[in-house]
Amino acid sequence: MTDIFDPDHPVGAGRAPTRDRRSVMRVHRLRLENWRNFRSVDIPLQRRVFLVGPNASGKSNLLDSLRFLRDIVRSGGGFQEAVALRGGVTHLRCLAARRYPDVGVSVEIGPEDQPSLWRYELQFTQDNQRRPIIKAERVVHDGAFLLERPTTEDKADPERLTQTALEQVTANREFRPVTDFLDSVRYLHLVPQLIREPDRSVGRVNDPFGGDFLERVARTPQKTRDARLKRIQQGLKVAVPQLEELELFQNARGTWHLRGRYQHWRPNGAWQDEADFSDGTC
Repeated sequence: MTDIFDPDHPVGAGRAPTRDRRSVMRVHRLRLENWRNFRSVDIPLQRRVFLVGPNASGKSNLLDSLRFLRDIVRSGGGFQEAVALRGGVTHLRCLAARRYPDVGVSVEIGPEDQPSLWRYELQFTQDNQRRPIIKAERVVHDGAFLLERPTTEDKADPERLTQTALEQVTANREFRPVTDFLDSVRYLHLVPQLIREPDRSVGRVNDPFGGDFLERVARTPQKTRDARLKRIQQGLKVAVPQLEELELFQNARGTWHLRGRYQHWRPNGAWQDEADFSDGTC
């Protein structure tokens, strides 16, 4: 099994219209401590990363650390919600954690010529009520510390440590580019069966497993969408030589579907929609 992480797309904030890669922010380094099945991880990241390994080896868990940071800053999210979505600190903490039980996530982001322009670090554990509690939070900009918690105010009022400064607009002004960047993270782990049955997913929004994937494709500007479908169709012809055309269409109920036209004994070929596609084609 292989997972792909492309730091330029879909993860990227502040992208210039000219797509000058020197100015595009991306993740250059990822560090994890006691995160799920990883005791300690320190990975320098290239522009595109392929994670290759057997099932249950931790590929999705590694990528979920970036999704976790995004859940902290997204609208309606937050630190408490992000941990709760993952079953709590006990479920997140590596089973091998012993002497140092804190969970830690750290990223370095910046353009190509300043890979360590920003560094964000978060360490947390849980209190006696099993609530997630921040043990340390740091933001470093170009080598200078902009934030280092716990502060004197945090120690005087421990309830403050139930929230990150990252998620608070009143506290993140100096490092809001980090918040905006992390909010741009997009996680997709498409499940072919969900794509093949779009009627079951009506009403879902930003489903990482593809329940509303065809609806998101439909929202792409038509010229861009058609160009991408043409490229996908050309690539699929290597594995499915009979595939002549690929298009998106909307049925009478307003549900979007993907269909392909195959070579057939009939002059105009035969059309099949996503319900007829194989898992590999989806």
